[in-house]
Amino acid sequence: MIRKLPIVPTIVVALAIAAMIGLGIWQLGRAHQKEAALAIWRANMTRPATAYPAQRPTDETYLFRRLSANCLRVIGWQEVGGRSTDGKSGWRHIATCATGAEGPGLVVDVGVSTLPNIKIAWAGGPVRGLATHEPDNTPWIARLARHGSPLRLMIVAESAAPGLAPSAPPDPASVPNNHRSYMVQWFLFAAVAAVIYGLAVRKRLRDQAAK
Repeated sequence: MIRKLPIVPTIVVALAIAAMIGLGIWQLGRAHQKEAALAIWRANMTRPATAYPAQRPTDETYLFRRLSANCLRVIGWQEVGGRSTDGKSGWRHIATCATGAEGPGLVVDVGVSTLPNIKIAWAGGPVRGLATHEPDNTPWIARLARHGSPLRLMIVAESAAPGLAPSAPPDPASVPNNHRSYMVQWFLFAAVAAVIYGLAVRKRLRDQAAK
């Protein structure tokens, strides 16, 4: 029976099934990594405040920890959609600050307004709040291909700039961990491919035997 199997299609299907199983195993590893990271981030919520890691601005072990820093001056603004602490939708105003002569700069969410394109009366100063990622403007295809730069930490200020409402603080509960479901999907794809190919081969062998 093995000799009667079509060689090229069998090899192609076997490689495809092996790839799907490999992707499922990889997703299981990613799930373990995400669970470990979430445990650290939940613990960060209860840790004392610490200084913003200016030398390691992309260090994810600081996510959801209370950080403090000093914005020497604002060098840029951006607006993204968001919510205030009372749940109202609006526009988050995010400042990029200089913290010294060199460095990647500090990113601070200084609060939410109900209208876009307003002038923010904040030129810098001490800030304190929970850390999250800065907004990601990288196209999802580039991010999937790992062509995007690592995201910097952003402080969501506890005290909003004048005229703004404080932004809702980041919460580890909002971080998805879908890797186990992806694992199950890849394993199911592999099983379905094996069954379909097995049925196709069985029909072919029956047709050959009937001739």
